[in-house]
Amino acid sequence: MSESYFPRWQKVSASAGAVVTPEQRLPWPQTAAMGVQHVIAMFGATVLAPILMGFNPNVAILMSGIGTLLFFFITGGRVPSYLGSSFAFIGVVIAATGYSGSGPNTNLGVALGGIIVCGLVYVLIGILVALTNERRTKRAPVKGLEGMEVEEVENDVAVHWIERLMPPVVTGAVVAVIGLNLASVPIKNMAPTGFDTWMQLVTFLSVGLIAVYTRGMIQRLLILMGLIVASVVYALLTNGLGLGKPIDLAPLAAAPWFGMPTFSSPVFDVNAMLLIAPVAVILVAENLGHLKAVGAMTGRDLNPYLGRAFIGDGIATMVSGAVGGTGVTTYAENIGVMAATKIYSTAMFVVAALIALVLGFSPKFGALVQAIPLAVMGGVSIVVFGLIAVSGAKIWVDNRVDFSMNKNLITAAITLILGTGDFTLKFGQFALGGIGTATFGAILLYALLNRAQD
Repeated sequence: MSESYFPRWQKVSASAGAVVTPEQRLPWPQTAAMGVQHVIAMFGATVLAPILMGFNPNVAILMSGIGTLLFFFITGGRVPSYLGSSFAFIGVVIAATGYSGSGPNTNLGVALGGIIVCGLVYVLIGILVALTNERRTKRAPVKGLEGMEVEEVENDVAVHWIERLMPPVVTGAVVAVIGLNLASVPIKNMAPTGFDTWMQLVTFLSVGLIAVYTRGMIQRLLILMGLIVASVVYALLTNGLGLGKPIDLAPLAAAPWFGMPTFSSPVFDVNAMLLIAPVAVILVAENLGHLKAVGAMTGRDLNPYLGRAFIGDGIATMVSGAVGGTGVTTYAENIGVMAATKIYSTAMFVVAALIALVLGFSPKFGALVQAIPLAVMGGVSIVVFGLIAVSGAKIWVDNRVDFSMNKNLITAAITLILGTGDFTLKFGQFALGGIGTATFGAILLYALLNRAQD
């Protein structure tokens, strides 16, 4: 690696199958094209998450671009990553604000305060990791030799204690709970009529068919493409045949191409902060997994950047929450694009961030997003929340969690029911809801049950 803080990107050719490392870049026109592809890859999720929480989509995508640039600067441009709206916040934000699932969130301020505190917790974890994340060498003198010959054993201290505190059985259970806790939202709140219920079915079937029967970039954008197909069907049945509430495109036509997004101010409510702050645990797990995945793909040891990555993500989340944006995280979709293209240059993420900034200043883009029918959003939500729940189970499968061990079985079982049933603990006038109790409960319960193995 270069000794400078930021990489001095070395220009390389785009020969087929060649790996482009984080310190290299393609010619700028091709780098720009790759940046566009990454924006498209994250677009469905980064725009969908704020809509599901009632956030302004223009502010959300603007802050995803700013967050990506902050992450780039704090990690010294060494970790290829895009920061977009995190789905981990959806359940706790809906619970904290009482959002109904339609239109702007009128109680947005309390969510923003919780997001800022969550980001602060995340930053503090990052600082702790940075302070302990020196590659340590244990040295043992060989008996009888005066020259002090040693045996070296490397140990990534920070990675070890994080994985010990949040092993796969814990992170998998908590991630699954986020999806399961949300299950009633689209089914009970986003289908007010029988027609809307059928449109939800059309929507998740569209996503499923695209996921299975298409290939390439269309398949990778299955959520976005499914949403578009279902919206077209909805328009044909309502605007065309008069079967339901028609799509109103007047706000889209009236919206200007460029303008300032509508920012919001945070409100620091203790209940909301207690509910939302535990999401920091999920963000740590997501970011740790991201660095491991990218490190494996590039053959690089990214553990030295772990603390900086946490701090960068946490600061980006705080800055986003301060002006009305969602909490942000590293993106699995972008890992998939990197794996498919073998291009890991951090230069293309700078380009992607700049494109997001431009979209954030387009009211017409925001109006287009707001025109999506509620029933279609409900159908997409069913898919997304289900995928979140299944991704928790995938963590168990990928890490071969042994459920024949009672400590794993009990931890997962209790966590799932606490979160899904919205088990709430009250401390005087403060209440810690299902996702919060499930998150803290999983960590504490595993630590208690694991003592038998120590």
